Amino acid sequence: MRNRWLIALSAVGIHISIGSVYAWSVLTRPIMQQLGWSLSETTWAFSIAILFLGFSAGFLGKFVEKYGPKRSGLVSMCFFGAGMFGTALALHLGSLPLLYLFYGAIGGIGLGVGYITPVSTLVKYFPNHRGFATGLAIMGFGFAALIAGPVMQQLTARFGLTQNFLILGTVYMVLIGASSLYLKPPAKAAVQQASQGRGAASAPRTPVSRDASTLGATASEAMHTWQFGALWWIFFVNITCGIGLLAVASPMAQEVVGMDATQAASMVGIIGLLNGGGRILWSTASDYLGRGLTYMLFFVLEVAAFALLSGTRDAFVFQALVLLIISCYGGGFSCMPAYLSDLFGTRELSAIHGRVLTAWGVAGVVGPTLVSLFREQTQGYTAILLFFAGLFVLNFAIATVLKLHGKRSLEEKAASRPSTVSAQ
Repeated sequence: MRNRWLIALSAVGIHISIGSVYAWSVLTRPIMQQLGWSLSETTWAFSIAILFLGFSAGFLGKFVEKYGPKRSGLVSMCFFGAGMFGTALALHLGSLPLLYLFYGAIGGIGLGVGYITPVSTLVKYFPNHRGFATGLAIMGFGFAALIAGPVMQQLTARFGLTQNFLILGTVYMVLIGASSLYLKPPAKAAVQQASQGRGAASAPRTPVSRDASTLGATASEAMHTWQFGALWWIFFVNITCGIGLLAVASPMAQEVVGMDATQAASMVGIIGLLNGGGRILWSTASDYLGRGLTYMLFFVLEVAAFALLSGTRDAFVFQALVLLIISCYGGGFSCMPAYLSDLFGTRELSAIHGRVLTAWGVAGVVGPTLVSLFREQTQGYTAILLFFAGLFVLNFAIATVLKLHGKRSLEEKAASRPSTVSAQ
């Protein structure tokens, strides 16, 4: 049996590599200056990458379940590495279509497969602390920009854009490959021993059945439940609003509260810290609060934060509200796999998680687009922030129904159909 802490480290290794996509904005200005592309042309590479991340995760989840985390991790390595090397070629040739193909489409597929690869495996090594386990893996994705951003800036300044992608592509392929080779699901007996061993006293309120590694809904069965649709929607709204705010955080800080460029850049750095830190803190807390209550808390906080943000002109309050929202944004990512395993079990968790991640792909395009449209029509950010607050009122109502009735109705359905067993 593998050491579960090294499994966790391997998961972080994959996510901290692919999470470098969040540092794309560091390269935006250098690319525009060197190649003469517009801001919208350059940022579309990021949007396409997120779009392909979501849909490749959705359609390739079955591949991860069938062939296991080692093989799927190596597939992620190949696609992500090809995306980085192809991006270097696109920049060398000055070709925008090649940039969209390699960084957006091919690299995005590597992102999607790599994102879901370690999650299901890691959950099975920490059956009594699912939130903590998923938070460990997904935390790396949030923190990645803190490391990749400064590294990309230095490499670009010293060696140029093309060499930056060649160097990082090599490093990331080695890191993802080494991490993938260590990943291996635990034996059934090990899962049972872990779920009955130390830490069981502090287990989540939805305890794990002794066969949780093999029982549960299939991806097809999960998708035909109202619970899946509800989770997809609240995930989509949380990402749409969060990524929309991320897209304009720096210019909004300068326009609304008068921060200068340096202060806004510092705030963006702290946003990266809260994005990563919020993932592990919120997901760990969800082991004790329960996933349903945690999401309800997210949305109450975000209703208040977006509403207050629409009217504040104080720099300190502005930053505090933005950081609170980003913390909930990151927490929404890390708590989702654990919530899915609570409701549907871990039998096909990677596939189910992948289907939910299609919401991320759509939101990656919808969020920034909505903010841009509202900004152009209203010449400000007040209207879009109030619109987001309204969406979170709806999200809170849906999360409440999920908390009160979601698991109970699935258990009743499982009792009437013994072949479809949801994890307890």
